[in-house]
Amino acid sequence: MKLLSPFRGLRPVAGRVADVVAPPYDVVNTAEARELARNKPWSFLHVSKPEIDLPQGTDPYDESVYQRGAENFANMIDEGILIRDDKPCYYIYELTMGEHVQTGIAAAASIEAYDKNIIRKHEFTRPVKEDDRVNQIRALHAQTGPVFLTYRQRDDVDQLVEQKKSEVPVYDLTSDDSVRHRFWVVDDAQQLAQFDEVFSHLNYLYIADGHHRSAAASRVCAMNEYNVAGNRSCKYFLAVLFPDDQVEIIDYNRVIADLNGLSKEEFLSQVGESFDIEKAAAAVKPDSKGLYGMYLDGQWYRLSIHDDLTTSVDSVEKLDVQMLDSNLIAPILNINDPRRDIRIDFVGGIRGLGELEKRVN
Repeated sequence: MKLLSPFRGLRPVAGRVADVVAPPYDVVNTAEARELARNKPWSFLHVSKPEIDLPQGTDPYDESVYQRGAENFANMIDEGILIRDDKPCYYIYELTMGEHVQTGIAAAASIEAYDKNIIRKHEFTRPVKEDDRVNQIRALHAQTGPVFLTYRQRDDVDQLVEQKKSEVPVYDLTSDDSVRHRFWVVDDAQQLAQFDEVFSHLNYLYIADGHHRSAAASRVCAMNEYNVAGNRSCKYFLAVLFPDDQVEIIDYNRVIADLNGLSKEEFLSQVGESFDIEKAAAAVKPDSKGLYGMYLDGQWYRLSIHDDLTTSVDSVEKLDVQMLDSNLIAPILNINDPRRDIRIDFVGGIRGLGELEKRVN
C-alpha cells in the first residue's frame, strides 16, 4: 500500500493567485467571509463559504449552498482562473508567520491507510460538520481543503524539500493576515521518484488538523457511486504534511453556551472543588500543565487543577483537555458528548483570546 501519491492539482493560473487566495472555511464565519470576499469575484470563499452569495440567513447546510458552491467552482474552472496540472505532481508549500517558518508537502494521502489507522487520528468528529464536508465533496466532485498531517522529521525528506526550495517559487505572496505563502511544483520524474522513495520509509502519519475532512473523504470513498473500478481518485484525500519539528501547536478553545442552570456563584463554587481559582487582570493563556484560562461575565480567571486529580497512570487521563472534561465540562456543565452537544463550540487559537471575549460578551 502506497501511503502518499502525487496528483494532478487544480490551482490558480499564474497572475491570479492573489485574487483566489482565502482563509480556510472553518476559521471565518459567514459575515466575515462575506466582507472578505466583497469585490473579489474570484476569492475561493465563493466556493468554500458559498452561502455568502445567497440571501442573508440562509442555512449554511442547506442544499442550495452546496449547489452554489459547485456552480462557483465550475465557473472558476471554465473562466481559466483555476487550471489543472497536466501530470501528477507533489507540491512544496512554505508558510512564514512572523519568525515561524514551516514547509509542507502537498500530496494525495491513502484512504486505505487512514481506515487502517496508519494515518492516525487524535480526536472525534462532530457529525454535523462531517456531514457538511461529505455534502461539499459530493457537490463539487473535488476536495478543496487539505488535511494537515505531520510526521517524524527525516533528514532525507528535508534535503529533497530544501533542494526544491532553491528554485524560484511558482507563487510568492503575502495574504491579508500577514502570512507569506510560497509554492513550488514537483513535476520532474526523477524528483517524483526521489520523493516516493523517502515516503516509503514513513511508518505513520498523524492528523494535526482536518479530522472532519479526512473522515468525510473516507465516507465518500465507501459510497457505491464513487467506489467503482477505475475510480482511483476517490481512494485518496488531499493533504499537506509537515515535519514534527516545524509544527507550531496553538490552543483550541471551548465556548459553552450556558452554566447548566447554575448561577455564577454556584458554578464557581463547584469549579473550586477541583481547581484553584484566581481572578486575572488580563486574558489568560496557559503556559504550564494543569493551568487553564476561563472568561466568565466579563472577568478572566486562572484555574489550576488540584494536584490529587493529576495522579492517573493513564496517559490519556493526564492530558489537560481530558482533565478539563472529566472535572468541569462533564460533571458541572453536563456536557458528556462534545461531539453532539450543541451547547459547546470550539474556537481555534489562531483567532486569539479576544474572540472568546467577543463570543461570551
